[in-house]
Amino acid sequence: MSSGAPPSDLASRKPRAVLPEGWPQPRGYANGMVAQGKLLTTGGLVGWDANGVFARDFLGQVGQTLANIKAVIEAGGGEVTDIMRLTWYVTDIEAYRRCLAELGPVYRAHLGRHFPAMAVVAVSALVEPEAMVEIEATAVIAG
Repeated sequence: MSSGAPPSDLASRKPRAVLPEGWPQPRGYANGMVAQGKLLTTGGLVGWDANGVFARDFLGQVGQTLANIKAVIEAGGGEVTDIMRLTWYVTDIEAYRRCLAELGPVYRAHLGRHFPAMAVVAVSALVEPEAMVEIEATAVIAG
């Protein structure tokens, strides 16, 4: 390892979920996260590709948005397991609720089984008129 730190020290810096004693284990998110390292935040990313073309449906936009988040995190020297928090802004909360079963595989295709602290907020509109979802990410990169 390039930092010279013992593996156990580096492992202790990776983000980990915080679960108060006696609380039930959440499914698909964490109640809190803790980590030590370099902070990386994204802006609100949307479901368009590198050419500015949006996916046509909600799940397609979620998948592209998560791919965009992964690309920014990796460009900053991190990996998806460094993500501490995702804040989702959706223009149609019912579309989000209707696709929960299909959302899991789309999420895992991009972020695996890493489930940081998350919030989903319904909004009336986003800056990009075609956007159905916008997601902000916060990561802490160990090192």
